[in-house]
Amino acid sequence: MKENLLKQLRFCTNLPSLPSVALKIIDLAGKADTSLTQINHYISHDPALAAKIIKTANSPLYKSRYPINNISQATNILGTYGVITIALSFLLADSLIKQSREKLGMTGNNSFWRRSITSALASRTLGKRLGMDKILDDLFLAGLLQDIGILAFHALMPEDYPPVFSLTEDHNALLEAERQTFDIGHDELGAALLEYWKFPSYAPAACRSSHTAPDIPNAGINECVAVSGYITDYFLSPDKKEKIDETTRIAEAYLGLDGHALIEVLEAMQNDLHHVEELFEITILNPAHLDNIITEARELLTVRAMIKVRELEDKIQHDGLTGAHNRAYFDGAFRSEFQLSIQQGTSLALAMIDIDNYKTFNDTYGHIAGDGVLVTVAKAITDQIRQTDIFCRYGGDEFALILPGTTLSAARHILARVMESIATIAYKPNEASTIRITASIGLAINMDKEKSFDLQSEMLEAADRALYAAKYAGRNRIVEWNPALTSPLKT
Repeated sequence: MKENLLKQLRFCTNLPSLPSVALKIIDLAGKADTSLTQINHYISHDPALAAKIIKTANSPLYKSRYPINNISQATNILGTYGVITIALSFLLADSLIKQSREKLGMTGNNSFWRRSITSALASRTLGKRLGMDKILDDLFLAGLLQDIGILAFHALMPEDYPPVFSLTEDHNALLEAERQTFDIGHDELGAALLEYWKFPSYAPAACRSSHTAPDIPNAGINECVAVSGYITDYFLSPDKKEKIDETTRIAEAYLGLDGHALIEVLEAMQNDLHHVEELFEITILNPAHLDNIITEARELLTVRAMIKVRELEDKIQHDGLTGAHNRAYFDGAFRSEFQLSIQQGTSLALAMIDIDNYKTFNDTYGHIAGDGVLVTVAKAITDQIRQTDIFCRYGGDEFALILPGTTLSAARHILARVMESIATIAYKPNEASTIRITASIGLAINMDKEKSFDLQSEMLEAADRALYAAKYAGRNRIVEWNPALTSPLKT
């Protein structure tokens, strides 16, 4: 069916036709020696078109420094190629809007063109945001035509296509339904139509790529046109909040634009949409509705950005294997808690926890099994501590537990539960073996009744000395630091 449809493009009498002025302008667009005089001559044959181009040159979209009164001045401001592209946009919109209503009898005709013109503005605005100032009019035209294949489908399959078109709410779902039913989508069919009409090559290329993800983010016409479709879907279906998430993801994947940049694009579109509506004589959104869309998008993207930052912070602050806070987080948290303990006179407990005989286990059963032990022990500890306690992987098989506002008596109870929880682990490194796990713990307390340490480093060293005293004394026990403790540090 695909090949038959492509062949029918040349012979279908129901297919929308281009006005003669548009055909001549397309011809001029393909010639390197096209002059302003030639352009002005053909545009002047269509007074309505000339008036629209003059109005366009005077619009805020182009920010002319002085009033434009005739087509020659407009051409000088917009440039030869700019006038060609803008003229094509107007001619095609005017002609095809009428034909889609009269010749094709399309239902939802206005919705189709609301989407097409919004996509054109979105494509142009994305290009502006990305510094593609020399091809803004190309971007507008390519965005306008990216769904032209839908018109072609209505012309070629007047009986079979409308049910497919009307039963799919989502634009990507429509494309998939087309491919399943007709073995071709409106992206490929539209590109073939534009090639048949002899449009500049960038237009069919953008149409063909309008639903194709790039390998890497790239600021090009194809990518801007593809993203414009997602922006338009959000503009015209703002009640579906998940669309802003999808649009943000696509803008970043296709163009490298983050949520903040996307908001700037939406706000720029808000400023320009009324001018585009006037130029194309179509109502897309009422101002109040548009304000609500932008406000909601800004709020949603702000929330998403905060969540993303928190997730990134969480990832940076946690050990990837065990889920405990990492050493860098421990250093900052312990520094803060120690200072708070000194300033406010509140008690602070620090426990250093080391898995007994871990190296032997790791050497015997391998690193994968060793990692499994670390994960299992970390969970056993986490299950026994409070939300206010700070659990960290200090390094290797050693963990640190910061217990803010915790007296010696309370710390003893918590650590006793921790030791018991670890001791109940029956770890199976393989089907034939079951290993019992124990841990040694060193505990240091500050400001229980009086200050014990002047520096955080002293308290950390004290907990470390207590830990190695516990290991020296036979492991699987808790040792509390005291000034008389002289057990050797690890060497």
